[in-house]
Amino acid sequence: MDTVIPFPEAAALPVAGSSAVFPVRRVYCVGRNYAEHAKEMGFTGREDPFFFCKPADALLTVADGQEGEMAYPPRTSNLHFEVELVVALGKGGRNLTPEQAAECVWGYAIGLDMTRRDLQGEAKKLGRPWEVGKGFDQSAPIGPLHAREKVGTLDSGAITLSTNGQLRQSGDLSQMIWNVAESIAYLSGLFELKAGDIVFTGTPEGVGPVVSGDHMVAAIDGLGELRVKVGEPA
Repeated sequence: MDTVIPFPEAAALPVAGSSAVFPVRRVYCVGRNYAEHAKEMGFTGREDPFFFCKPADALLTVADGQEGEMAYPPRTSNLHFEVELVVALGKGGRNLTPEQAAECVWGYAIGLDMTRRDLQGEAKKLGRPWEVGKGFDQSAPIGPLHAREKVGTLDSGAITLSTNGQLRQSGDLSQMIWNVAESIAYLSGLFELKAGDIVFTGTPEGVGPVVSGDHMVAAIDGLGELRVKVGEPA
């Protein structure tokens, strides 16, 4: 095929215990999916799930046992962390039932939904999209994928994040307002899901700011840890 420019490098995630990688097609994110986080953001109740997207090349992959580094992004003075369970789909479809959606899950990873909170807040006030707050470069640090056939179905277990040794977020996967299967099923009514899609499933309470030089350690039972340092401005 004759192309005007070279094809961009495809996004892919490492797979734990394997030399294989998982190609990424789309990155979906569930908003306000833990009750206490919804409350700290000014909302209550079990509202219908809503979603936003990050570009696949916003993923910052971190190898198992290593510490990644993300540059402090431009045009913000309020960069927030949000630890999340990430689900990778091995197959997809439209209008899935929760039972069908559960069978689409290939594996899991630990991810961080990094957020320029000041830019997101300004966009909300003006009724504008969130991309500038959510979809910037390196806004999605992520660890290796763990195959569901090896770790089992993750529907409960501790999810935490510490900065510089201080616990900041602590919750349990069972506290999701919409569980993994329900979120995927709902999402499949909005988009046709396909193999290679990944879903950030929401964050527990305790989100907060980090600055250059801070070290974040995110952990989920059964998946180990994701370590990321906040570097100097890009």
